[in-house]
Amino acid sequence: MVKIRLRRMGAKKAPFYRIVVADSRYPRDGRFIEEVGYYNPIADPVELKVDAEKVQKWLGNGAQPTDTVKALLKKANVIG
Repeated sequence: MVKIRLRRMGAKKAPFYRIVVADSRYPRDGRFIEEVGYYNPIADPVELKVDAEKVQKWLGNGAQPTDTVKALLKKANVIG
């Protein structure tokens, strides 16, 4: 199954996440198919950038967002 999920990056105690499309069998920080955005919870204000066209394409192809990514996409007004 293809999932839209977070990929953790950044230093210890300073996380930075990329929103990626990946096969559910791949490791969390491993191989992925395509990067569709990023999320930085440490910045003030919080940074969230999503490529809505790519996300809609993948959702149309059957990709399932994780619970956290679904909440972020709602915050970015990509999904309803």
